[in-house]
Amino acid sequence: MPTLHVIGAGLSGLAAAVGAVERGWSVRVYEGAGQPGGRCRSFYDRTLERTIDNGNHLIMSGNRSALGFLDRIGVGRDALTGPDWAEYPFVDVATGARWTVKINEGFIPFWVFDPKWRVPNTRLVDYLKAVRIAFAGAEATVDDVVDRDSVLYKAFWEPLTLAVLNTSTADGAAQLLWSVIRETFALGGQACRPMTATTGLGHAFVDPAVKWLEARGATVSLNAMIQELKIEGDRVVGFRSVTEDVALAPEDRLVLAIPPSRLKSLLPELDPPADDASILNVHYRLPFKAPIDKLGKSPFIGMVSSEGHWAFVRDDVVSLTTSASHKIGLDSTPNREAADRIWAETRIALGLGDNVAYDAVRVIRERRATPDQSPAGVAKRLKPKQRWSNLTLAGDHTDTGVPATIEGSIRSGDKAAALACQ
Repeated sequence: MPTLHVIGAGLSGLAAAVGAVERGWSVRVYEGAGQPGGRCRSFYDRTLERTIDNGNHLIMSGNRSALGFLDRIGVGRDALTGPDWAEYPFVDVATGARWTVKINEGFIPFWVFDPKWRVPNTRLVDYLKAVRIAFAGAEATVDDVVDRDSVLYKAFWEPLTLAVLNTSTADGAAQLLWSVIRETFALGGQACRPMTATTGLGHAFVDPAVKWLEARGATVSLNAMIQELKIEGDRVVGFRSVTEDVALAPEDRLVLAIPPSRLKSLLPELDPPADDASILNVHYRLPFKAPIDKLGKSPFIGMVSSEGHWAFVRDDVVSLTTSASHKIGLDSTPNREAADRIWAETRIALGLGDNVAYDAVRVIRERRATPDQSPAGVAKRLKPKQRWSNLTLAGDHTDTGVPATIEGSIRSGDKAAALACQ
């Protein structure tokens, strides 16, 4: 039986491995870190004395690849939690104003006609103008196609761009943002209900996938950093890790599911997009169970006019995410200063008193959270198949047609498995 060797045990690599096993292949996975999951994992933090995710991720009910992956590994939708309807609570930290955007089910967007459901102080014409993004060219940024002077810009376009593209509206690729809108918001509330992992990303996506693979004879080797690929002509004939030398049989295949910076070191002739867009995550442990009345039925609340962008609540831990932290100078702000500034915003978002303090805090900086998702960065996305006949690329930096999200990662792994196992 041929073997598919998968380098990288992030979600793209695990998805490729699952797809190959489903096709009857023998699979070996190699991960350089001491744990699988890549940028999507859970771990026990000694400072907080709680299990947290290294970063916060939102799943949409229209993310067919991500939800399908949960079904395939036997976890199902019970691993996720979220409201019964598509609703998004927001707070303007500067003014204290609060609102909840609610999106009706069905293809006709009745919600834009109801002032109680749409963004406050917006008009129907603001949403009609938004159609321009559907016709954006490959070189257009979000700013090129939206009305920066409308209320909708600050309350919708800016937070959505930050969350989805991890960059500013001035730099974000409009076509890439439209791909998300097309598969979620444009299809009605049934496709854009927000969900998060009930007990952690690792528990939902990573641990069950590893168990599923190992139960079917696949191996997942940790602390197995790949140091060199051995290439002859148009084939990879083997590779060397810190633990072993692996020779590829003529019928074997290889999937590289690693970040652009690592990919560049192994295959210098490739020119992937840069992967230095950062995200700041601040996890606070409270002395009591965090109040959720300001969140409604959602597990998070969006924040505008603030350095913190999204507040996720799980029991007594509140996790704040600042997307594109490299764009606003937070990457150079000392941890304690950043944590205290964002905590002041968090108190407003959750409706806590001014004197409420947190018990413990953990700051996690994802320096290479996502690849560049500007039009120039998107143009540099790599095709899964390159000149090497037995090599396929996977990862959210490849040409998936969607942003670098959980959905994009899994979709790239599914495509890599299909191509490699032909």
